[in-house]
This record gives sequence, C-alpha cells and structure tokens, in this order.
Amino acid sequence: MDVGVADDHSPEATISRWKFSVSRQYQHMLDKTTPHVLRRWIGCLVVAAVYVLRVYLVQGFYIVSYALGIYILNLLIGFLSPQVDPEIHDGPTLPTRGSDEFRPFVRRLPEFKFWYSITKAFCIAFVMTFFSAFDVPVFWPILLFYWVVLFTLTMRRQISHMIKYKYVPFSFGKQRYDGKRAPADSTSPTAD
Repeated sequence: MDVGVADDHSPEATISRWKFSVSRQYQHMLDKTTPHVLRRWIGCLVVAAVYVLRVYLVQGFYIVSYALGIYILNLLIGFLSPQVDPEIHDGPTLPTRGSDEFRPFVRRLPEFKFWYSITKAFCIAFVMTFFSAFDVPVFWPILLFYWVVLFTLTMRRQISHMIKYKYVPFSFGKQRYDGKRAPADSTSPTAD
C-alpha cells in the first residue's frame, strides 16, 4: 500500500485542500474588486453604517468603537505617509524644489490595503458586538473627547510633516501647465 495515497484521503489533507480552495476563491474575489475603487469604498461605508447602527441600537460596546477608531487612525497615518520617510532616509526621496525630478508619491500603506484593513476591522468589530465580554461599561464622552484630541494632535503632526517635506499624498488627475491646455506646436503640420 502506498503511503502517499493514504495521506491524500486523511481528514487533515481534506481540510487543507478545502482551506486552500476557499482561500483561492476569496483572493480571486478580492482581485476582481481591485479596479472598482468607488464601489469598494461605498461597500465599506455600508459596512461602517451597519456597525454604527448596531452600536447605537444596543447602546454599548464603546471600548470596541474606541479601539476601532484608534486602529483606523493608525491606518490613516500609514495611508498619508510616504513609503520612505524623508526624516530618516539620507538619500533623495521626495522632490523639494520645482527643478527636482518628478517622483510619484508612494504611500507606506497602499489604497487597496487601506480599504481592506478598514473593512475587515469594521467586520471584526461588528462580530465583537455580539459578545457581552466586550461590552465594558465606560463613560463614552471621555473616550470620544480623548479620541478627538488624539486625532487632532496626530493630524497636526502629519500635516506639519507634509508641509515641511512638501508632499501631497493625493493626486487629482493629470496635471496641466497653469491649469490651461498647452498651445499647439507651431511646427506641427496641423497648426495654422
């Protein structure tokens, strides 16, 4: 009797094949959503709204919401930060003068991973609201105030970093010279 064939029908091998198949199908679904940025973010907003509605209706789980807010703030910092921090890196990173060569802004946390992490966090937090162990009684206005202060200080630091190193983590389409179209080349045969 061949040992390889016997191992192929063991429960562990069957579970392993099933996990691999499910993982592959899930990754295929994620790959198909990659180009649909607006639809992904609308779906994320729907998931967030369901979570907020759940927390509002049960009037609890403020610690879970606070931890979720801190996690999203951490993700936001990664999304707004360059991959190579100019304060730490010694070589040329971001262009600082108009005469410098154009280098695109590369995020520390890409948009897809940012979306995926936020959506997954809201789903996990939603599931946590069904377990009373996570419903710790707290005075939620203090948590909200502390989170707003933390958000304000963190964003102030991030914006001052952006100003100091002259980078903008967003692009709004193709840039044009002086906001106008370039004039037609006078040497081209179609220009009259």
